[in-house]
Amino acid sequence: MLDLPRKGLLGVMLCMSLAACNSDSDDDDNEQAEEGEGLELNIAHINDHHSQLEAFSDTSIQLDGEEVRVDLGGFSRVTSLFHKAEEELPNLIKLHAGDAITGTLYYTFYQGEADADMMNTVCFDAFALGNHEFDNSDAGLKTFLDYLATDTCNTPVLAANVKPAIGTPLAETAADDYIKPYTIKDVDGRDVGIIGIDIKGKTQNSSRPLETTVFEEETLAAQAAIDELKEQGVEHIILLTHQGYENDQAMAAALSGVDVIIGGDSHSLLGDFTAVGYSASGPYPTQTTNLDGDPVCIGQAWEYAKAMGLMQVSFDTSGRVERCEGQAALVIGDSFKKDDGTGNFVAVSESEQADLLALIEDMPELLVAEQDAEAEAVLATYKDRIDEKKAEVIGFANEAFCLVRVPGESTNRSAGVAGCETANTLAKGSDAAQLVAEAFLDASLRADFSLQNAGGVRVPVQAGDITYNTAFTLLPFTNVLVELDITGQEVVQALEDAVSNHLDDAQSTGSQPYAAGLRWDLDMSQPEGTRFSNVEVKDASGSWVAINPAQTYVMVTNDFIAEGRDGYTALGEVTADGRSTNTFLLYTQSLVDYLLKTGMVSPPLRADYSHQQVIEANGNTLAD
Repeated sequence: MLDLPRKGLLGVMLCMSLAACNSDSDDDDNEQAEEGEGLELNIAHINDHHSQLEAFSDTSIQLDGEEVRVDLGGFSRVTSLFHKAEEELPNLIKLHAGDAITGTLYYTFYQGEADADMMNTVCFDAFALGNHEFDNSDAGLKTFLDYLATDTCNTPVLAANVKPAIGTPLAETAADDYIKPYTIKDVDGRDVGIIGIDIKGKTQNSSRPLETTVFEEETLAAQAAIDELKEQGVEHIILLTHQGYENDQAMAAALSGVDVIIGGDSHSLLGDFTAVGYSASGPYPTQTTNLDGDPVCIGQAWEYAKAMGLMQVSFDTSGRVERCEGQAALVIGDSFKKDDGTGNFVAVSESEQADLLALIEDMPELLVAEQDAEAEAVLATYKDRIDEKKAEVIGFANEAFCLVRVPGESTNRSAGVAGCETANTLAKGSDAAQLVAEAFLDASLRADFSLQNAGGVRVPVQAGDITYNTAFTLLPFTNVLVELDITGQEVVQALEDAVSNHLDDAQSTGSQPYAAGLRWDLDMSQPEGTRFSNVEVKDASGSWVAINPAQTYVMVTNDFIAEGRDGYTALGEVTADGRSTNTFLLYTQSLVDYLLKTGMVSPPLRADYSHQQVIEANGNTLAD
């Protein structure tokens, strides 16, 4: 196994400062603190693991210009790297930036217990609440946090802007029973404040917190917590946020006193990954300035325990950031497969494996890690009970169904899936969301068309067998299908609402709409209300005709957006008007039934995709 630190991790962070390299003992550290040396801080972090506890096998990367398949991620490998970092890096803080739960059968069956036990193999110094922590409301979050607290780790759970009401599950006796605004960690004799922030609008609109749970405006709550820490003499401030990469950058500029932001929510891969064939949303760390004009360092580490971020921040004696460096790296195993010339990927020879490992040693964007034995033993207690059901085949994908939220988005959410190399750059958008929409339409006996929000579809589908595990990972939530009696005008307004939600209101890109039996042209460079044109429905004969604003149609969709959540205001008004019928069909079951019925599935004809022509906000027309 490759050691950490190594040349590929900036040499790593041990010898980037005299304080880090020459400190031989705790006494030396204390002496340096007394003499007023600046702090050298190392931060290891993940975010958005979403109950993805196992590795993604047979994931494609490029090595020396050639496709190679690897095992990507896996929480046990992440645990191994955190332990290695603890052994090798001084002044280390271990952070998780939220959305630990919901996403796989590990949550479906165990309601956070498996996630908590795996997180406790790391013992994070802080965990920030994400929006999906509230998917099963405050009581569901309490269940998960109770599991998280049943270990010796006692990980602080942070969200300075979340205030549950006294007497509710998260505040049975006091407001901070479960959630703290911040925690203070002693690092090399200096106090470091870590403040949690959860995204307000998205959590309220896209999850199910109690109405009595207050979500304060993020920036105001962050500044209030910073000011409180400063009054206590804390000079080094980290925001641990779950609000998205762009929001982190905007928040940095609006705050006084912030030094570092470690974030999540947007599932952004930061850094340079061109050598392995992946795209990224920005540099790692992203460096900007706060309201005082002082440097701020921003980091995020993609998703699903596929990556880990390592950042070093150097402070001067006044607590101001002097320098930040680091790397977010893909976490992989040490076995490799290559095409044998017939299209089959087979394990490479031992000598070629050694050559590839040597090559990777000089690639900072990759971290080879073994599985931590303790973590694997913990996972095995859960895995053994669900493997049999997870493995049951329910269908076959003739091609990959790539995952995209907004066509043209910067990070390829399907990176590593063969056939999806350019998926995020194409006008058609998400094959996976189209598949779900087709299943919804098939499940309804009344519907003229279906609608699904992009954020409810969680992973791409590789070509080959589709199992129950695939279906429940693709659609992990507990939504049911509802049928809405809706006019054509209301349909177009709902589409406009959905895109405005992320373009104008800076909310989740998960609101991007997808449909079956309904298609459109989208121009995101136009103002709100004028972005959709050529909206058409497929009639009973299979022909595409213009939608009639005055006609009433039947739309089948999930109850989540039918309630007006995720920005779908027009749908919420239809529901409130009593024009909604609950089918009581679990939306995941609709996909399972569709796959069992269809057997083999392929992406639809290009003309049947919901997105036809798409123009980006910058005026660029996307390719088909």
